[in-house]
Amino acid sequence: MAESRPNVVYIHTHDTGRFVAPYGYNAHTPNLSAFAGESAVFRNAHSAAPTCSPSRAALLTGEYPHTSGMLGLAHFGHSLTDPRKHLLYTLREAGYASVLAGMQHVAHDPRSIGYDQLLLDPATVPTVDTVCPAFEEFMNQSPSEPFFASVGLTETHRAFEEPGDRECAPAFCQIPSPIPDTPETREDAAAFAASLRRADEGIGRVLEALRRAGLYERSIIIVTTDHGPPFPEMKCNLTVHGTGVMLFLRAPGVATGRRDGATHVEDALVSQMDLYPTVCDLVGLEKPPWLEGESLVPLLRGETSHVRDELFAEVNEHVAYEPMRAARTGRYLYIRRFAAEPSINERNCDDGPTKSLFVRNGWLDRPVPTEELYDTLFDPQERRNLAGVEGYAGVLQEMRGRLRRWMERTEDPLLG
Repeated sequence: MAESRPNVVYIHTHDTGRFVAPYGYNAHTPNLSAFAGESAVFRNAHSAAPTCSPSRAALLTGEYPHTSGMLGLAHFGHSLTDPRKHLLYTLREAGYASVLAGMQHVAHDPRSIGYDQLLLDPATVPTVDTVCPAFEEFMNQSPSEPFFASVGLTETHRAFEEPGDRECAPAFCQIPSPIPDTPETREDAAAFAASLRRADEGIGRVLEALRRAGLYERSIIIVTTDHGPPFPEMKCNLTVHGTGVMLFLRAPGVATGRRDGATHVEDALVSQMDLYPTVCDLVGLEKPPWLEGESLVPLLRGETSHVRDELFAEVNEHVAYEPMRAARTGRYLYIRRFAAEPSINERNCDDGPTKSLFVRNGWLDRPVPTEELYDTLFDPQERRNLAGVEGYAGVLQEMRGRLRRWMERTEDPLLG
């Protein structure tokens, strides 16, 4: 029955990647660290697109961006072909109310998505200072259960916060790879860390509001982000620096807390598109036929060590058109660019000190290959392109085949 089903709380930041303390980054994120000890931590999770609206749409519809219609940013005119494939509609059929607190970026006007309640006026900037009080007030009103709540923070999108006393001094700041260590990038990284601290504070407030309301133990809680950080060669790129995301999941009735005295860490290859079928399984609903993801419940219950052998990601456009596709396995990553003459598109990289440093030093003149192949075991930073390297011809052919079959199966318009 609906009243016995858990609430679903989806907490998401903007442009964070995996650069938080539970993933080894030297950042002040105590709330995420505490939550990691009570949840399943997915170390090898990826978004379906390293750009904002397509990534979020893929998670919430279970469809790839080129299938859902979300080819680019919602505020640039892109939209879902069928908004009723959004997770909230599947949950609504099972008696769930739906609320939006803050950032969503799946529609230009959040009222068009169909949430039962918007906790903020659409004109309000969805920062920690606006989203958290709205969600806390919602919790204070003893909401009817079950509910689906999307809680979105703009942090860590640019412009970043000013570094404070709790941040590492720029001179000693850890630089996100693949960014060089320079005075400019240290200043930029310190500001990113300040914005990350604010995001962590917001996440902590949301979790605490659930605890105070007595709903923490009765809720499926997902904490993630849309894609990698807003630095060159990260956001809007299909290497791990762009698609790699933090992903924490806690749910009643499955082993998502500490297990045998150790934090529950999952190393399996997973996509954010796996969250929709996972939620369906956890709340006891039939999965819609269009879902492309795999349920993570067998992983959570210790019934298997993996749920997929491959995953796919794409870029169509962010600010400018830059068509790319990628296939990833447990060992290899293959990227194919579909522009007639591939090049770095400056417009698809957010402005900031690090980008300025790159541009001044000839970044835009660097050659861009049509094909890229990386052996992620020996090259975890995915920097040495093996496409065309002797000894990898068989792997290259296999990965080309994987990508081609996926594109054909999903009727990818890039195939013509």
